[in-house]
Amino acid sequence: MTSRRSFLKNTSGCMALASISPGIAQAGAPETRGSATDDLFKLGMAGFSFVNFKLDQALEMMKKTDVHYLCIKDFHLPYASTADEIKAFHEKLKQSGVTGYAVGPIYMKTKQDIDNGFDYAKRVGVNLIVGIPNLEDLPYIDTKVKEYNMRYAIHNHGPDIKLFPSATSVYTAVKDLDARIGLCFDMGHDKRYGDDPIADLEKYAKRIFDIHLKNVTAASKEGTTCELGRGVIDIPAFVAMLRKVKYDGSCSLEYEKDMKDPLAGIAESVGYFKGVCDASRSGKRKV
Repeated sequence: MTSRRSFLKNTSGCMALASISPGIAQAGAPETRGSATDDLFKLGMAGFSFVNFKLDQALEMMKKTDVHYLCIKDFHLPYASTADEIKAFHEKLKQSGVTGYAVGPIYMKTKQDIDNGFDYAKRVGVNLIVGIPNLEDLPYIDTKVKEYNMRYAIHNHGPDIKLFPSATSVYTAVKDLDARIGLCFDMGHDKRYGDDPIADLEKYAKRIFDIHLKNVTAASKEGTTCELGRGVIDIPAFVAMLRKVKYDGSCSLEYEKDMKDPLAGIAESVGYFKGVCDASRSGKRKV
């Protein structure tokens, strides 16, 4: 885990940035327990960040980094979980001060997969599914969001796969469907595809229901996940755009570096994000 000195260095750096960058100095900071804030968005964790860890270990890392929202993955709560198992799962999250706000990403290759996914989300008690469906199955998903009154966010995967590589590809596919079908906006993959995640956030904000918060080393297929403050995406500008479009969902860190030992990178990224938000809010005052 990064040292207190490193955290303060990141935060003070963000404060200095705010003092010389009035364009990002807008009111608000991410929601944290015990403090009133102006921002609508929340900081969370994408469950995939903890693919190599049991739930207790994942919750301990979230506690250490002061993050309180989790997108639930099936390796922590299997699809076939009983009502009692789901209840016990939520109780364990509650004891750690964590709320499970969505499920996924879930690959849905058949209509049966879609049925199972919506049933799973209903039983878990969330109203948002992050999914990867086939293009031809979107009309069927349209009927399911109406039936369940549930939002469905399609995850973009960058240049690695042809299906939904970018935010634009998702929006083009869903723009004429039910307004509850939108995007889980993976800003890192969007950048790796060669697009501008800040511009895309502004263009598609009304259909972005979830964000996978990350930075990458390059705007190309070769780019990989890195600590949030060290990549090619301008995070202060991204935060400013979150505020401009009044995004009210979760920004869930999906940390895909050092996945068997991610705590230091998660802590640095969380500290940087909170520092950017606090500094840009403080920029309205003398720093």
